[in-house]
Amino acid sequence: MGKGCMKAIKYFLFLFNVLFFLFGALIMGFGLWVLLDKESFMVILQESSTVLKIASYILIGVGGLSMLMGFLGCLGAIYEIRCLLGLYFTCLLLILIGQVAAGVLIYFQKDLLNKEMSNIVTQILSNYPGKNSTTEQAWDYIQRTMECCGWSGHMDWHGNAVIVNSSQLLFPCSCQNVSLVEGNSPSDSGFCEAQSLDWPIYNRGCNSSVESWLFANVGVILGVCLGVAVIELLGMILSIGLCKSIHTEDYTKVPKY
Repeated sequence: MGKGCMKAIKYFLFLFNVLFFLFGALIMGFGLWVLLDKESFMVILQESSTVLKIASYILIGVGGLSMLMGFLGCLGAIYEIRCLLGLYFTCLLLILIGQVAAGVLIYFQKDLLNKEMSNIVTQILSNYPGKNSTTEQAWDYIQRTMECCGWSGHMDWHGNAVIVNSSQLLFPCSCQNVSLVEGNSPSDSGFCEAQSLDWPIYNRGCNSSVESWLFANVGVILGVCLGVAVIELLGMILSIGLCKSIHTEDYTKVPKY
């Protein structure tokens, strides 16, 4: 292999590893967001969704390892270290397998996630307000920002113990339709008193909104993973080519006696 071709491979491999490092940071950031987010419905799934937690840990691990391997790949390409390039190739293969596993886990368990979400929300609405204020605040935030009420509809709130046992006509304040409010702004949480049996609330359930939001974000992360996978495959091909060129040069440089 000519020196010009070898130099081109080396710098292309360096460039791909810089991109690989950046994509790894994106994957790791998404995994951390899924695990640590406290302002969306993710906090509700975090309470009991084992599938989501496993997938987020996989994404964090894959992202962190991708960043490390991007850095090591840059070093191996610039300094032409064969053992480092071999390690780089092996780790790329493991990362690719990990990404495929996370993607398959999320895709094939989406029905289970939907069922878990429905069960969790039903329990939250029945016990609201309870001891888990973080989860309840997250659900209030969802209803308020997505302009919805309950999971399937506002009838889900009719199983709430406070509403059932109260002598007043109560409804969740975060469900209140702001366009129907006159005078003072409605409260962001807790219960408000209705003037009639017809609650001034959003009639749409949060199921469709949350599903659309969830699958839109899953599409983003799967797209990022696909981009990283392409870069990984190119990196593996280039690392093999560079290793072979280094190997060839080592054996063609025969010492003269």
